[in-house]
Amino acid sequence: MSISSRLALPLWSLFLSCLHASCVAGDCPSMGRRMVWLDGRQESSPLAISSQWQVLGPFQIGTREGSWGADPLECLGGFRQLRYDPDARFRSSLPSNGTATWSLVEAKHATSSSTSANVSLSIGYDNVDWDFLKTVYGWAAVQYQAWARGDIVVRGNDTQHVVLYTDAIAEYWVDRVHYFGGDFYSFRKAPPVLHLAPGRHQIDLRLWRDVRAFGGINEPTIDVLVGVEKVSGSLELSRPGVLLADVVHGKLASPLASVSVRNSGESDLVIVGVQSSEVRYSFISTLPLSQAALSRCRRRLTGFQHNSTFYNFSETILVAGQTRPLSFNISLPHVNVSSLELNIIYKPNNGDGKLQTLSVSQPLSPKSLFSPHKITYLHPGGMVSYAMLRPPAQNAACSPGRTRLPVVIANHGAGLEADSPLVAHALDPVSDLCAWVLFPTGVTPWSGDDWHNWGFADVEAAVTSIPSWMTNVAWQGPGVDTNRWVMTGHSNGGQGTWYALTHRPDKLVSAAPLSGYASIQKYVPYELWQPADPRRTSVISASLNSYRHEMLMENAKGIPVFQQHGELDDNVPAYNSRLLSQQLIQAGTNSSYHEFPGQSHWWDTVMTTEPLKGFYRQQVASNESIPRRLKEFSLVVGDPGDTGPKGGIRVLNLEDPGQYGRLTVKGHMITTSNVLRLELDPTVMGFDRVTVDGHDVVFDQLNHVQIRRSQDSWQTLEGKDDGSYRNGRQLGSITSILRTHGPFIIRHQGKQTAHVALQVSQNLHQYFYADCNVVSGNASLSSVDDGCTGNVISVSIGNTWPSLRSNFPILVDEGGVSVRDHAGRTRKYEGAQLGAAFLRPLDGERLELVIWGADEEGILQASRLVPTVTGVGQPDFVVLGELSRWKGVEGALALGFFDHDWSVTPSSVVS
Repeated sequence: MSISSRLALPLWSLFLSCLHASCVAGDCPSMGRRMVWLDGRQESSPLAISSQWQVLGPFQIGTREGSWGADPLECLGGFRQLRYDPDARFRSSLPSNGTATWSLVEAKHATSSSTSANVSLSIGYDNVDWDFLKTVYGWAAVQYQAWARGDIVVRGNDTQHVVLYTDAIAEYWVDRVHYFGGDFYSFRKAPPVLHLAPGRHQIDLRLWRDVRAFGGINEPTIDVLVGVEKVSGSLELSRPGVLLADVVHGKLASPLASVSVRNSGESDLVIVGVQSSEVRYSFISTLPLSQAALSRCRRRLTGFQHNSTFYNFSETILVAGQTRPLSFNISLPHVNVSSLELNIIYKPNNGDGKLQTLSVSQPLSPKSLFSPHKITYLHPGGMVSYAMLRPPAQNAACSPGRTRLPVVIANHGAGLEADSPLVAHALDPVSDLCAWVLFPTGVTPWSGDDWHNWGFADVEAAVTSIPSWMTNVAWQGPGVDTNRWVMTGHSNGGQGTWYALTHRPDKLVSAAPLSGYASIQKYVPYELWQPADPRRTSVISASLNSYRHEMLMENAKGIPVFQQHGELDDNVPAYNSRLLSQQLIQAGTNSSYHEFPGQSHWWDTVMTTEPLKGFYRQQVASNESIPRRLKEFSLVVGDPGDTGPKGGIRVLNLEDPGQYGRLTVKGHMITTSNVLRLELDPTVMGFDRVTVDGHDVVFDQLNHVQIRRSQDSWQTLEGKDDGSYRNGRQLGSITSILRTHGPFIIRHQGKQTAHVALQVSQNLHQYFYADCNVVSGNASLSSVDDGCTGNVISVSIGNTWPSLRSNFPILVDEGGVSVRDHAGRTRKYEGAQLGAAFLRPLDGERLELVIWGADEEGILQASRLVPTVTGVGQPDFVVLGELSRWKGVEGALALGFFDHDWSVTPSSVVS
């Protein structure tokens, strides 16, 4: 393909761009336009960021498409190869005359001090008719991408150790080193650590406008912030204070605590232990064994010292630049204490380093036992999380004789913390509910992954922690039924309520989704992705099947649903609730729809309108048996790995995971479509035999029974699962790696792959607050993860570690990657810039995610598919070629799904 047929960049401009591609920032002062700096007051500051930026755009991008590449400048070698030229023209589908150009943009705000420098940018384009595009393509039209170039300057003679903040930015380059993941939601939990020598350092920002993050109504600008802040060059707190429970009746409501620390040095560090600064008190202890198995690998947990004031973390290592949470048990030394003072003991990882101390303090927060207060617990990912719990009030309106009460679960919206008054006190107007009230956090303000795999696991962990809270505070009130939920939520929390309704129907008494969106596809359409073969886009779409709630409303049958939405909602349009209301009626559910005239997305009583308060009181008083025994119902399954049973029937495997599975139940008659394996609970179903697709299945006992399709019949499976099936947490697309039980293990080959391994670790902490053990070398998996229970991410260039499963259909080595399709044909892909991301099974229900590249370019492209934000649509395996960098999904050479025995499915694409 000729250069001019890719993008209309003048040949002389492209020649200059390629000619100067090897220039390092600061070494080519005569090239392009010099940056403009902040005013003279900054001259004494050691750090500065340019106030004038060179911007190139706008270009088209679809909803969450950036993880697939889809950068049109990559067909010219990438923005990093281009130099500022106001006369250059680039083909683009968005601006008038179809051309994008360079421009100079002044920082909207700029600040500096002796320890930091920050600039905020607001990028917009008046040469695009956004209003007209929105009338045709909706909110998808105001999502676009651009690039911006600036400099960071280090003054003086000393190297500066800094962290780089990139609020609302997912991708950038610093001195020609690539970073993907960034900080799209402005969490600031795991910024990269940079060690900048004196001089000028070029930073190139890829800017995406995402409607879910920026909104669809306001002026379509991209508003971001870039900041640098000096750090210690050693161990330090990445977030101030300690995550711990509130104090009730003079003691912590829960014993689990966590401190998040960062290694801002250039060498690895070992956490030796955590100690009270008041050594006369004994209140630091190891985790209980049942929790320790989740939190640390066996060889990384040792007994603590005899004086019991010291929690020994043994070989808990933070590689250079890494951020990790440290989790431990804690209790108060005495009742009258207002704060905790802890010392974190650490040393260099060179065997003979001197012990050093990092101090951390945390004020205590006393709360009433009956008011919403913070409890802590262990997330399945092995780190401490929290929720806000409100026990049943002393004056709760309970009927006589009720000893175990349901749990009202209220999911927050995007960008909120559960401990904010807006969330924790949202149900104060119904303080007398005869129920436990729980406000989960989902781990992060964006609920991890929109209340899906990671965020929903946090909900379940919070619910199951209530009995431990009862023991810890010596609760004397009514008990809790942890399998009886009344769920509600607003906005993204409303979407999370739809998820629970369709994925845990046998636990829900009722559901009240408020102003929630149906699915990300209905919220912000995927119309403006780069053109792609429908076979490829169908794989992406199928990867999101489990989150397309408009396809799953049949699962809600029998469950009372209260819908509520503001008529004038311009954040989540009322269409979402209206659509699902229609779907619920068509599915024969018991639902009501309440649309409030004149109201927008949020109003003060949105969580406690009068009809909603009545619904809460009615549902917590319900005596209906859960799970329900329904005469007729259906169950639609996108992913058996995240979908629980309905009516005592659970789908364990689909025949083709790229399509929905369905079962229809009428009395004892069950018919199925695309279902391979089922689990039946006779005690819930109320039958001693059923007929499945015309074949009788007799229950010899009341235990759970598993049956499997075999040819044209169904067979009962005897004994325990022998591991031959893809099972449980292994099911689902690449995002199923988030179902880890314990910290992730990220293994890589060494220096060549260290940057990518660290970036993966930082992204998992940034977006999920996850904990990761980063290990290097070519040791086998068994020697790396002895005693560990977490999922594994393997990062490699060229050769990689062998699969634990013989005859696995995807093989990678120095020669390339080969894929064996469903017909047994093997396709070999070779050449530079190849990348691959695919799942492999480990023992039990654990998973390995392989991130592989033929070279550095290839592995950087593959690593983009490690989960960060939702809606990307990563299937079970992907092989990426060079074209993916600008064509996105169309540049994928192979992508698709594995079936129950880890074979490639017919619905996959192997080109």
